Amino acid sequence: MAYLLDANVFIQAKNLHYGLDFCPAFWAWLVANNQVENVFSIEKVADEIHAGNDELSSWVKERDPGFFLKPDQAMLPALGKVSTWAATQGYDQAAVSTFLQVADYYLVVHALAHDHTIVTHEVAASTTKRIKIPNACIGLGIKCMTPFEMLRRERARFVLGEAS
Repeated sequence: MAYLLDANVFIQAKNLHYGLDFCPAFWAWLVANNQVENVFSIEKVADEIHAGNDELSSWVKERDPGFFLKPDQAMLPALGKVSTWAATQGYDQAAVSTFLQVADYYLVVHALAHDHTIVTHEVAASTTKRIKIPNACIGLGIKCMTPFEMLRRERARFVLGEAS
């Protein structure tokens, strides 16, 4: 199973649980799992992170091109399927328009086209004002989980070494 990470996974990891300065094992785990084609994100997520112009944006710039995937031909049919789904679920027009312009839309499209599992901190919500990634995943039959669920499923271990 390949995972596709939302921007909030990187941002919250940096700001809260896995700071680049005190938990390098998390970031090394992401890189190692990308190298075996198990963990990815998309170019639009990288663009969102670059806007922060901070240490996380520097980390993103250092990644190989295969970490933040570019759009491809396989996504073409999924673009229409996801946009049709969004337009027919009773969301406010502003919510649909916003969704179709942000990275979330492309994340869902990429996951649908490539059968990836989306990893996000977002939770489903019954609102017509914003399309949440988990709602789109439920509606389109895409697997979705939190970063903590992914780490447990993959049996990630961040163990302290001997003190030096």
